[in-house]
Amino acid sequence: MSKPVVAIVGRPNVGKSSLFNTLYGERISIVHDTPGVTRDRIYANSVWREREFVMIDTGGIEPDKDDQILKGMRIQAEIAMETADVILFMCDIKSGLTAADEEIAVMLRKANRPVVIAVNKCDKVGEPPAEIYEFYNLGLGDVIPISASHRLGIGDLLDAIYEHFPKEGEGEEDNETIRVALIGKPNAGKSSLTNQMTGEDRCIVSDIPGTTRDSIDTEVINKYGKFTIVDTAGMRKKGKIEDAIEKYSMVRALASIERASVCVILIDATVGITEQDTKVAGIAHNAGKACIFAINKWDLIEKDTGTLEGMTRIVKDRFAFMDYAPVLFISAKTGQRVDKLFETIVKVHEQAGRRLKTGVFNDMLNEAIAMVPTPQDKGKHLKIYYGTQVATNPPTFALFVNDKELSHFSYERYLENQIRKNFGFEGTPIRFFLRNKNKSDED
Repeated sequence: MSKPVVAIVGRPNVGKSSLFNTLYGERISIVHDTPGVTRDRIYANSVWREREFVMIDTGGIEPDKDDQILKGMRIQAEIAMETADVILFMCDIKSGLTAADEEIAVMLRKANRPVVIAVNKCDKVGEPPAEIYEFYNLGLGDVIPISASHRLGIGDLLDAIYEHFPKEGEGEEDNETIRVALIGKPNAGKSSLTNQMTGEDRCIVSDIPGTTRDSIDTEVINKYGKFTIVDTAGMRKKGKIEDAIEKYSMVRALASIERASVCVILIDATVGITEQDTKVAGIAHNAGKACIFAINKWDLIEKDTGTLEGMTRIVKDRFAFMDYAPVLFISAKTGQRVDKLFETIVKVHEQAGRRLKTGVFNDMLNEAIAMVPTPQDKGKHLKIYYGTQVATNPPTFALFVNDKELSHFSYERYLENQIRKNFGFEGTPIRFFLRNKNKSDED
């Protein structure tokens, strides 16, 4: 189930980053009085009424400015609007309705997306100021007064956004179709692999990094099943991104990861593993996606005894946090092991969707605790009463305990290893959440 995407847009210094931080709960956007401080899109998850959604915090839009940074921010915001399910348009009560607001409203009408207008800096409790009504002249529907810094009106705003979320399951592929995102640095071979997997020259293939600036969906039906292959724009370090269009194509790439079932992480064998590769992989891991490492351009590597095994060890070492992900050595150019890649995609997708019976899981849990006792602090042991699987994609387990503060990451890692040893779950992350058991749980 993909999460709705909400893009926060507006001119500079209306409080977008303050609202973003309020919704997310952490100070992850820079908040400063200087217009244009948020130059890069920030991307994070939030929850309202038990529905997870994704927020994109954008740089401010200055429609008439020619400055390169402002131009880039405008492009960034336009891409975010194209990507979003709902657009949150922020204005500022202290500045009043400006010509820039009206020009942005024209852009939003063309975006053909639901729009919610929030007028920020309404800092007093009670009736909204009379000035709020001029924003109805934008012709985009109801106007919601808020104060991002004082957390006023936030619930009403989130309710209004929630009403525009796609219904659960709406727009999803049928259950038989596996949505696969090809991700990685520019020039790792994503477009070549897309062409090889689809059997047609759908994507431009070039030695120039960054040729693909959009996410391209291609439907594939073969002997392995039904797939939607998404060739995403390459993700590179922020400091290395000079072209504004390429810079903000990251928004689409990240959205493609969010909406994928399986992520194939391409690594250029001729370059080796870089810090950026680990960051790209980390995005897919944190999103809870089933993952495969595809070491591309393997045909260009001089080999001797142990070359493949040595590279496998390097991958497992550099991506120790994702040691569940299988490693394949492919050539997108020649088609080497592309059939094996399809087989592995199907396998990890099935593993991510597995569900264990509660009794079977608790038998394993009890054996694991008997072999390695739970952690303790100041003489008090963590007690795990029972557990159950509460979700798939990724497999997620709830553990009912006496005091979740006594838990430790290393013990959760041990339990994860025991689950994998007994049940597999190759290619997918495993999540735990602990809940203190109380009397109501016994009723």
